[in-house]
Amino acid sequence: MILEHEYQIVMNHKKIRRLMKLFHLRAVIRQASPYRKLQKATQEHKVCANLLERQFDQGEPRKVFLTDITYLSYGNGQTAYLSCVKDGATREIPAHHLSQNLKMELALKTLDKLALELNELVHPEGILHSDQGFHYTHPDFQEKVKKMELTQSMSRRGNCIDNASMESFFGTLKDWVEHKKCHTFQELKNEVNAFIYLYNTERYQWDLQKMTPVQYRDHLMAA
Repeated sequence: MILEHEYQIVMNHKKIRRLMKLFHLRAVIRQASPYRKLQKATQEHKVCANLLERQFDQGEPRKVFLTDITYLSYGNGQTAYLSCVKDGATREIPAHHLSQNLKMELALKTLDKLALELNELVHPEGILHSDQGFHYTHPDFQEKVKKMELTQSMSRRGNCIDNASMESFFGTLKDWVEHKKCHTFQELKNEVNAFIYLYNTERYQWDLQKMTPVQYRDHLMAA
């Protein structure tokens, strides 16, 4: 609009986007949430009740799973999206997936990795808790959760405390992983994978009786 009204240059907005991408230009103003755009794409999405009520740790490993997606900037203003599943009792991250886009594949592949990790040993009262984001209300995601024999739970709209445990992990990850210094997606992926392995197997936590998440999981399962 500025080009047209002030410089009498008529240019398609798609060409402007291509030029911006070519010269690594990004708008610094706040941009619309991609979640909001995606939520408008279908009317089939369904919200689930909040079954947890912030009771993330129910004392049993692999009974309560939390999931969410966060943003990681890298390279020349590029953005990657990290989807994780966290065990509410042990704080272990049994499944995660990093993607260069927010397509449904991001959440579905995370579920596939969780199913592989569980190896059909699903807790009879297993719960998967998330926010009300596009991915988690999508029929494909909800169908896959049912096939895994997990019960879906969701935070109340606009209440991030309902999934605070997951947010806490993302905060820790961003403190440790210097994602903005990564030049390529593969470099970022390597850093994320290395941190999650370290977090699960080498990072001792006071609240886990000074054990790592994996050690604490084995401790609870043996008790």
